Amino acid sequence: MQTSPDPPFILGLTGSIAMGKSTVLAMFDQLGVPTFSADRIVHEHYAISGAAVAPVAARFPAALKDGAIDRPALANLVLDDPAAMADLEAIVHPLVREAQAVFIDKAARDGAPLVVLEIPLLFETGAQGRLDATAVVSAPASVQRARALKRAGMTEQSFAAIVDRQMSDAQKRNRADYVIDTGKSLPDTKNDVENLIASLAVRPAKR
Repeated sequence: MQTSPDPPFILGLTGSIAMGKSTVLAMFDQLGVPTFSADRIVHEHYAISGAAVAPVAARFPAALKDGAIDRPALANLVLDDPAAMADLEAIVHPLVREAQAVFIDKAARDGAPLVVLEIPLLFETGAQGRLDATAVVSAPASVQRARALKRAGMTEQSFAAIVDRQMSDAQKRNRADYVIDTGKSLPDTKNDVENLIASLAVRPAKR
């Protein structure tokens, strides 16, 4: 009788805008840990022929451009409208969770002991209940603001709107099992990631 593979330990990675989630996720990947980016999956679903294009365009016609969803245009439509944001999340979140399930299943079949899921709104959506542990990337507010305002199209107003919608950095740090400091040098942050991987290697999945 064939037995099911042991599930990997699932670490959820989150953090507020411009805190360094993508950088830290890349570090896990470079160190051999399978990683899943919710943002990358959303990009794929918003691209031409993506699974989210038709339902998002039906709800937000002005966001459709050349057969794909224009993310800046979509952001302008939902950022200050909680009902619109809820409608968008009802479309996108199930698609992301489906992709996560496929990713985790493959990791289990491949024998991966640990995987990392990057989930921007982890605590806001209650995703921690589906994880074994959580880690938040965090940096001083001044560093966060400077990084965010370097992004194309980012303004003080849009940055403030995004921050207001997200759970505060302090709240995330208090809720997370681990905090990864991205306000210091990249080598120091990567060293912290290496230490975290080593500590999780001896922890069994609790789900």
